[in-house]
Amino acid sequence: MVSKLTFSGHESFICKQFWLKKGYDFLKKQKSLNTNDAVVELGVGKNMVSSIRFWLKSFGLLDENDNLNELAEFLFDDKCRDPFIEDFGTVWLLHYYLVKTGKAAIYNLAFNEFRKERFEFTDNQLHNFLKRKCEARDINYNENTINSDIKVFFRSYIKPTEGKMDIEDDFSGLLIDLDLVRHSKVRTPEHNRLIDWYKIESDERSELPYQVVLYTILDNSSYGNSVSFKELQIGNNSPGLVFAMNAEGLFNKIEQIIENYTQIVFTETAGNRVLQFNSKPDKWAVLNDYYTM
Repeated sequence: MVSKLTFSGHESFICKQFWLKKGYDFLKKQKSLNTNDAVVELGVGKNMVSSIRFWLKSFGLLDENDNLNELAEFLFDDKCRDPFIEDFGTVWLLHYYLVKTGKAAIYNLAFNEFRKERFEFTDNQLHNFLKRKCEARDINYNENTINSDIKVFFRSYIKPTEGKMDIEDDFSGLLIDLDLVRHSKVRTPEHNRLIDWYKIESDERSELPYQVVLYTILDNSSYGNSVSFKELQIGNNSPGLVFAMNAEGLFNKIEQIIENYTQIVFTETAGNRVLQFNSKPDKWAVLNDYYTM
């Protein structure tokens, strides 16, 4: 559970493919995103600068003091692992951080909690869920703010349909190709019109690199040297929840992990399936294995 629920900050912009690298390069010059220099040098409006700063933090690349962290340096420094986010594994990794950091609370809540209630839903059902979360935590609820977050959430993951005014901008969205959220129009018995329905369905995620899955397991401070299969399926920020991965897909990733990392084993005793670490590999070394393979 995230310690603080934060909504808004994106200025109604989804994160574009090139924004994170542009923000990184600007900050590496020891400049601030809070000055007019950012508007001029980044070549975008003031609201977009605010949005870039928001997304850098939400994707876990900036700390609270606007300092670039280890993840930002790992991806974007002169070692050139994936400076322009051209590798699909990087997009999965950034999605994980977006959920994990909770800086944009809707992503953490949607993947960690809301999907446990329902994986098919309307925007109104998602809105009511978020409203309940605000009320339960005694957080000021603002209908317009929540509606704005929901719109950006859907636009971040769903490819736009033809005829939309901002179709070009939406297709440049960072997370579009993950295909995590799907949209359809359904005519239900209680409605005499087509209703927008959304789905975050558990899938095998064959295109998700096993190294990224292992990284997320090693990065989870609540995991010890033994982690149950169930915890990896439905625990907070688990690969099963974050990546909307079904049991078969998760098992396939574990098989790949133990095949390539001999210090990790998977045991099953009396129906209790457990991933065990005889020694834990360094999580950054695991990522480096992926980018250098």
